[in-house]
Amino acid sequence: MNGLLHEPLLHSTPIADLRPTQFTVGMREVRVKQKAWRDRESGDFEKFLTAHMVPVVLGPEGKRYLIDHHHLALALSLEKEPSVFVNVVGDLTKVDDEGAFWNMMEFHGWTHPYDSKGRRRPYVELPKSVEGLKDDPYRSLAGELRDLGGFAKQAVPFAEFVWADFLRGRIDAKAVEADFDAALTKALALAKSSDASYLPGWCAPKGKKGKKA
Repeated sequence: MNGLLHEPLLHSTPIADLRPTQFTVGMREVRVKQKAWRDRESGDFEKFLTAHMVPVVLGPEGKRYLIDHHHLALALSLEKEPSVFVNVVGDLTKVDDEGAFWNMMEFHGWTHPYDSKGRRRPYVELPKSVEGLKDDPYRSLAGELRDLGGFAKQAVPFAEFVWADFLRGRIDAKAVEADFDAALTKALALAKSSDASYLPGWCAPKGKKGKKA
């Protein structure tokens, strides 16, 4: 047993019991998901949740650690939805040492312990529930950049956060707050430049070298 579960197991779980494995989300993306929940077809409650199940890892004392879809879980919590369907993808309940547990989480790419300024923080400071997640405007910027085709969606864990950190060093925070659309336009130019060529999902025009932004 290597801690990975290969058969999908669905469980209805209170959102309040889910432990985040990251510090931040992009609140603009959370609001989009809130709207999608409100706009779902009438009576489509269970179908929506089944189609949007969230992956978790079982940790010490049976705690359930959310390893993806933090935005969705927070959106549903803010909409006063009490539970979600979770897919248990890993079992680390036998790891009884906290340090070893987080080492395994990091080994599998199941955690991103960085705050809204891109600084690594101790695991003990992670929020205890999804409503403790903080807004990172650069994560919102990266999410909308991806949706515009600025970079390709990847299976790489936390790829959007890598892009967020790239943008964080190149677009002033006040500019993002003052005019998000203008910041997004600049982000798109940056995404097509050679400066971004090492990032996951980089997709500059074929046959052309990205220009420095």
